[in-house]
Amino acid sequence: MPTLKEVEFYLTGLWLLFRQDPNGLAYLDFSDRGALRSFWAAFFALPTTLLTFLWWRGLYLKSMPEGADVGPLFFFRLGLVEIANWIVPLVLVGLVCWMVGIGARFLSIVVIANWLTLPIAYAYSVILLIMMLVPGLTGLAVLLSYVLAFALIMALFRILRMVLGDHVLTIATVTMVLLVPGMILSEVLERFLDVYPG
Repeated sequence: MPTLKEVEFYLTGLWLLFRQDPNGLAYLDFSDRGALRSFWAAFFALPTTLLTFLWWRGLYLKSMPEGADVGPLFFFRLGLVEIANWIVPLVLVGLVCWMVGIGARFLSIVVIANWLTLPIAYAYSVILLIMMLVPGLTGLAVLLSYVLAFALIMALFRILRMVLGDHVLTIATVTMVLLVPGMILSEVLERFLDVYPG
């Protein structure tokens, strides 16, 4: 498991790459081991995941009859959705890399996508806290969520450019595959597993 110092090191690398500084590449481990270790980002993001689950539980209960509650199975199903949202886009990116002949870059994309999830998850948790603690600011929170989504797209595009070069179409395709399938899959699985509010 990476130490907090190592995580800080990796995030510094992402920040440098976002700023188009190639020195950031030296901060990230793009080896097989580094790609596997990058999945520890899910562990470090666990507090934000739990907060998301609690918020989703509140939304779900609002759509249920008064006095209804949910048990451990509800959170288990949410966990399945979360895992699928994390893994499936990476598998699809792997297929894209294989089809367009950039398989050698796949591990780099995995490392970038996994560690970038961490700051985005904590930024999103701040938005959730606003919605949970100050319901009157829900409109602002929704606006901030759109800003965060745009920031994620821009960050992915800029960072991937440092790894994939100036191949705009390839970068756009990889970015889209990392983001869009997860959004679609999330709602499909939530409805299928009966954890969708409404």
